[in-house]
Amino acid sequence: MKPTNTNRLAGPVGLLACTLALSAALLGAPPAARAELQIEVTSGVRDPIPIAVVPFAHAEGAAGDTDVADIVQHDLVGSGRFRALPRERMPATPARADEVASPSWKAVGSDYVVVGRTASLDNGNVAVDFDLVNTLTGAKLATQRFAGAAGAVRNAAHRVSDVIYQKILGVRGAFATRIAYVEVEGEPGAQRYQLIVADADGANPHSVLESRYPLMSPAWSPDGQWLAYVSFETKHAAVYVQLVRTGERRQVSARAGVNGAPVWSPDGRRLALTLGGSAGNPDIYVLDLGTQDLVRITDDPAIDTEPEWAPDGKSLFFTSDRAGSPQIYQIGATAGARPKRITFDGNYNARPRVSPDGAQLAMVTLDNGNYRIAIEDLGTGTVRVLSRGHLDESPSFAPNGATLIYSEREGSRGSLATVSTDGLTGLRLKASQGEVREPAWGPFSP
Repeated sequence: MKPTNTNRLAGPVGLLACTLALSAALLGAPPAARAELQIEVTSGVRDPIPIAVVPFAHAEGAAGDTDVADIVQHDLVGSGRFRALPRERMPATPARADEVASPSWKAVGSDYVVVGRTASLDNGNVAVDFDLVNTLTGAKLATQRFAGAAGAVRNAAHRVSDVIYQKILGVRGAFATRIAYVEVEGEPGAQRYQLIVADADGANPHSVLESRYPLMSPAWSPDGQWLAYVSFETKHAAVYVQLVRTGERRQVSARAGVNGAPVWSPDGRRLALTLGGSAGNPDIYVLDLGTQDLVRITDDPAIDTEPEWAPDGKSLFFTSDRAGSPQIYQIGATAGARPKRITFDGNYNARPRVSPDGAQLAMVTLDNGNYRIAIEDLGTGTVRVLSRGHLDESPSFAPNGATLIYSEREGSRGSLATVSTDGLTGLRLKASQGEVREPAWGPFSP
């Protein structure tokens, strides 16, 4: 939340600073391709795993100009956990596991080799096959086929990366997932805002909504088909849900005062959101999307905002200044429940986000005068600061719980960044023009 004299939750950009000051009119626009985010590896493990990703053999026309091996290598190196062998140093270009001569690959320092090929199928689809070989033992660790439409080859490459990541590190990969974020272009007073959906690496971006005025707080439905967000179309904030594939959308909350910070329940049937009423004092509510029934969860003169569901759907985390400074609380998702305080370190902890397994809580914390991303172990209460910026905000867990994406300020521009939950690896994703903010990491696809 942006600092302001009237906002008791002063801090990084967030709900109250925007919703109390803005009015807007939406400009409808068809989905459009956007420039891809540029990736910069900012940190990695000290001793990354050496791996070789051999260029895949392509049947004529099977994958177009898509370099499957390059995408896989990009994913693995970008994770900060792997070091790739340059193609010019590869001793051969095998396409199958039985063609890999392990001693030759060990001699050039690769512990693992990825080989593969693409093929056109009779039904017009494309198949991507790959093998993962351990050069130290000669064992084939994985072999798998991904088949689909020709336009899905990039996604198939990400799925290859997911399998490799899990086989070697024991953690499910999240390369084949998507992110949503807000892109802002232009100077103040003449800015354009777009809601963008892209691959997890920032590639393949598409605009799903465009406005001359701010869009905020995108949130994915559990099935990855819908986005909820805040827009301004009737002179005040309103919450919408939109089907990403078709653009179908509907307004679900446009009550007097604040309407903001929507987040889907784990069953996809409800939204938790912040409503302020005509008096302007925000509280947490739960809206049933099927019946439009509204349940008030908090009722306090303090500012209660930024709800987040627990994975079991039985309780909510939220930010409140009821103790004099912004802190995170947990409350049952029923009327009349009593909240309990979760954070105690420092005088600013806000924007709670819970890991998929419910074991960790990500937040924005004030650390030596800087707003940074931290995580708290909900079992022990231990807090660790993960990011290093001056104004970091909007954390969102990857669906495997191993990485967080968030927004940061680099000079006067906003960019996205990732950091692993152990703090060892990180990326920066920058827009070629304008700035990007408020990321939300989508769920695993079926």
